[in-house]
Amino acid sequence: MTREPRTSPIVPSYGDSSLADLSASILASLTGDAAGNVLGLPETNRVCLLIIDGLGWELLRAHQAAAPFLSELAFNSRQLTAGFPSTTVTSLGSLGTGLPPGTHGMLGYQVAIPGEHRLLNGLHWPKDVDPLAWQAKPTLFERAAAAGVVPVHVGPGSFAGSGLTQAALRGSQYRPASSLGALAAVTADALHASERTLVYVYHGDLDGVGHVYGTNSAGWSFQLAHVDRLAEQLAGALPMGTVLYVTADHGMVNVGPDDKIDVDAIPQLREGVDLLGGEPRARHVYAKPGAAADVLATWQEIVGEHAWVTTRDEAIKDGWFGPPDEALTARIGDVVAAAAGTTGIIASQAEPNESRLFGMHGSLTSAEQLVPMLAFPTL
Repeated sequence: MTREPRTSPIVPSYGDSSLADLSASILASLTGDAAGNVLGLPETNRVCLLIIDGLGWELLRAHQAAAPFLSELAFNSRQLTAGFPSTTVTSLGSLGTGLPPGTHGMLGYQVAIPGEHRLLNGLHWPKDVDPLAWQAKPTLFERAAAAGVVPVHVGPGSFAGSGLTQAALRGSQYRPASSLGALAAVTADALHASERTLVYVYHGDLDGVGHVYGTNSAGWSFQLAHVDRLAEQLAGALPMGTVLYVTADHGMVNVGPDDKIDVDAIPQLREGVDLLGGEPRARHVYAKPGAAADVLATWQEIVGEHAWVTTRDEAIKDGWFGPPDEALTARIGDVVAAAAGTTGIIASQAEPNESRLFGMHGSLTSAEQLVPMLAFPTL
């Protein structure tokens, strides 16, 4: 009998309290659409949404001294679930469309391009794949503009024309800002420039520090202190009647060397596998024709004590991805493995850079799934 992790996965609360519901509710609060405002956000003419990459709810609660401003907001806030996989590509897809992953189709860091025997990496977009065709649903920004709300996106200049930005976040006025001070200043200018606006702000350095040094490192705490100051400066620069929301795309866990299961060192885990997608905490395993059942059995036997291993159909049925668009489900692995505890399912030869990371994310644990929904003024 296959053993499973002793804990239970946290299935995202799509339609109730997920990142997709936050962005959908923000747009509804700007347009007066009561039916679309599932979070019950107050109506307003200006919203600033600050995305702090990697700031999970549990991490914020564990580092209150480093982030006094954000921690004070957390006392009067709620948690959201990120979505699955709990990774940047997927979460920005949800935030950018107001839809769950199964509907928008941004289903992980690396997913199969159906029928092409290759993977699409959402952070390093292939030039021959049209982002607008890959994610064809209207974005939050396109819908905002159609409703008379001025959408502005503030982030690193290098992200302005990226495949991910075009797929999930198109339709805004992109304002480049690559430092914390510039983020605050450019955002404040954008908020004051329009009487009815949605300003989306992204900061990614906290996630980068966590990947390299881990979330218990001094570097991570110091970076969080800088982020806390950014949020405080934004709050102090808001025009009257503006609401600032602060959230994250996912949390993070530390994965030590002894916690890593190396697919490239265990030949059985490669048997019958056509493509290995996803990332160490959330794997899409694409089987060769006729091999899906054997791949499932092998993965359950070898990693089943350290991960929730299931089929595509069962993962969809259990709600991991939210309501599915049937035209997009082939992007999901025949077998899906969501790591439990602090396990990382690495591929040291095929993915040397990803395999060396210390901080990781993507799975269905509380550390990765739960993200803050902070508001200023406090709701």
